[in-house]
Amino acid sequence: QVQLVESGGGLVQTGGSLRLSCAASGVIVRFKSMGWYRQAPGKQRERVALITIGSATNYADSVKGRFTVSRDNAKNAVYLQMNSLKPEDTAVYYCNTEPTNSNWGQGTQVTVSS
Repeated sequence: QVQLVESGGGLVQTGGSLRLSCAASGVIVRFKSMGWYRQAPGKQRERVALITIGSATNYADSVKGRFTVSRDNAKNAVYLQMNSLKPEDTAVYYCNTEPTNSNWGQGTQVTVSS
């Protein structure tokens, strides 16, 4: 069974940085495209970053140039480096395979204060 555990969120001021981690079990991340998703209060969940099996990356326009997704095959983990954070980045962040697996993790809260 796929299990995804996100960590690294927190409270940060505008312009700050955070690095999110996603530890995976039941799935080998180097054999999957992996995405980072976020859901803000009252909004639908959206994908913000994707890393493919071939390590190509893709970003939502709202985070392009500020977020970087990466993968550590040895640790079976995926990361999201978030720089120049804005209040509109406030959300719960999740990782998942792409296409998504039904077993979403608990997510990690990111709060950016103005």
